[in-house]
Amino acid sequence: MDFLFADISLWVYLALFCVALVAGIIDAIAGGGGLITVPALLAAGLSPAEALATNKLQGCAGTLSASYHFVRKGQVKLSDMILPITMTAIGSVLGTILVSYIDSRLLLKAVPIILIGVAIFFLFLPKVQPYIASKVVLSNTQFALIIGTSIGFYDGLIGPGTGAFFSTAYLCFMGLSIISATAHTKVLNATSNLASLIMFTFTGHIVWMLGIAMGIGQWIGAQIGSQLVITKGSKLIRPLVIFMCLAMSIKLLMDA
Repeated sequence: MDFLFADISLWVYLALFCVALVAGIIDAIAGGGGLITVPALLAAGLSPAEALATNKLQGCAGTLSASYHFVRKGQVKLSDMILPITMTAIGSVLGTILVSYIDSRLLLKAVPIILIGVAIFFLFLPKVQPYIASKVVLSNTQFALIIGTSIGFYDGLIGPGTGAFFSTAYLCFMGLSIISATAHTKVLNATSNLASLIMFTFTGHIVWMLGIAMGIGQWIGAQIGSQLVITKGSKLIRPLVIFMCLAMSIKLLMDA
């Protein structure tokens, strides 16, 4: 089912465009933009399946926008990310396929605890970063096979906190700075979103016109957010990551 302008008023389109723009800014910096956009899509009258599928469409625009910005600014070299991108895409496709066959509710119950752990990690990041940087334990190939596949699978299967998990993995296992970790995270997040979106196109649940309208807002917001990442750095990223991780945890616990 697809909505035309006759089914949803122009004011709703404009409101969701603005929501997506704000979500794009936040998502580019700390992740968790879906915490804003999915409830907004549900409030607009979409079914849960339509909201999730349409959210992938507009979310892809945001993560691709941020990725483009980081690559253009030299924060990421795509030639070094071919294998991580490939394995993340494979993991995301597998997770999206298996979502109908696996009871993801059990996994979802553990997510808030993990997100709280991520928030605590970022809270103490200045103290532990020097130690972490000296303890890089994964090569690029190992990172792609282990982290890319597993988190990509998680994003296709469940999704909340994917950006925070990728960022934490890059900080812990690759020794990147917080800005570089955020930049590399966006590329892999865009990969898993795009792979999952391709699978969603076969379900018929994407509301294309609404998703495209929100996608434009996401693209603009992500450009703003990714610029703030480079100019403001950890002063902006750390508190927002902590806030978004705790917000996602509270939301998931309330839903449970």
